[in-house]
Amino acid sequence: MLYYLFEYLEKQYQLPGAGLFGFLTFRAAMSVLLSLLIAMVYGKRIILFLQKQQIGESIRDLGLEGQKQKAGTPTMGGIIIIMSTLIPVLLFADLKNIYVILLIVTTIWMGIIGFIDDYIKIFKKDKKGLKGRFKVMGQVVLGLIVGSVMYFHPEVTIKEKDGTRITESFAVEKVFGQETKGVMTNVPFFKDNELNYADWISWMGEGMESYAWLIFIPVVIIIVTAVSNGANLTDGIDGLAAGSSAIMVLTLGIFAWVSGNIQFSDYLDIFYIPRVGELLIFIAAFVGALIGFLWYNAYPAQVFMGDTGSLTIGGVIAVIAIIVRKELLIPILCGIFFAETLSVMLQVSYFKRTKKKYGEGKRLFLMAPLHHHYQKKLYHESKIVTRFWIIGILLAVISIVTLKIR
Repeated sequence: MLYYLFEYLEKQYQLPGAGLFGFLTFRAAMSVLLSLLIAMVYGKRIILFLQKQQIGESIRDLGLEGQKQKAGTPTMGGIIIIMSTLIPVLLFADLKNIYVILLIVTTIWMGIIGFIDDYIKIFKKDKKGLKGRFKVMGQVVLGLIVGSVMYFHPEVTIKEKDGTRITESFAVEKVFGQETKGVMTNVPFFKDNELNYADWISWMGEGMESYAWLIFIPVVIIIVTAVSNGANLTDGIDGLAAGSSAIMVLTLGIFAWVSGNIQFSDYLDIFYIPRVGELLIFIAAFVGALIGFLWYNAYPAQVFMGDTGSLTIGGVIAVIAIIVRKELLIPILCGIFFAETLSVMLQVSYFKRTKKKYGEGKRLFLMAPLHHHYQKKLYHESKIVTRFWIIGILLAVISIVTLKIR
């Protein structure tokens, strides 16, 4: 809203300083500062309100050290993250930008699903929360919306290199062509790093490329569902999900910045994506909200994000990765989520297999998800979280380095 106000003031009255709002870096800086301020100042008030309403976490006895002390800690703290993200975005972002709209829809949609899940757990006293099939259905619908917009919306385009030309200083300069539609993405570690989803269906006959959405949309649905569930599983100990997610989102912010800059996208040989730079405003606000929330969620946590926060975080990360055409980097960048999800899958499948074979189920880990395994080994929560953050930073650096390693 302020973006449009100062744009109007600059055009009509040449108001000194109004032009600052035309710079992405200035609006991104204002977004991160405001989101931090909202999360840290109003976050405390929300926590007190949740305590007053007795909206506390119901802890299952898993035999973990320090677990009983967490009982009654306010949950649904994801409201802090959502509020601290959306307010700066509404103030500083170009709300006509299709990518910003898509992320606002994602935040609200996943926030509602998570809120319903937490509401059932707390007020209906049902520890299982929202039934799994309804949760997955909500994720699938979001994936369908995101995939359809990314495929069909006319403003979702890329620019590919169209050739070269000689400049006045006799240097060779690459030329970008017209904006084009297409379901293409960048493949890490390969020199010829373009992957077109349409190629997966073109072998079926002439003209089948126009049905590439039959491949692309299901891929988007799988990514959104997998990442949001991975974030949900990671949210098990104080500060783990919020801190790890802040690292991932900040890295995606770098990808958004270089993808939206014609010089950097040319130099790094990645797709130039028009209008994607506006994502920086949302990403900055989201990072600020996560860090501000971490102020209260760090050990010992004063508030838990609940599914209201974890599902929202996972959904947003997945959609940003899809928008900047870096969804194939998710197993690396979101390696913490991936490891947590994989540990659960391995634990369940191994238990079922050994039970069927030997009549008694055996376990690969002391407990799953993975962070509980280390708790069972008597590692302190803060040490587990810090080491997971370090691994997350390492994975983020590897993800960034893939821009040049081919």
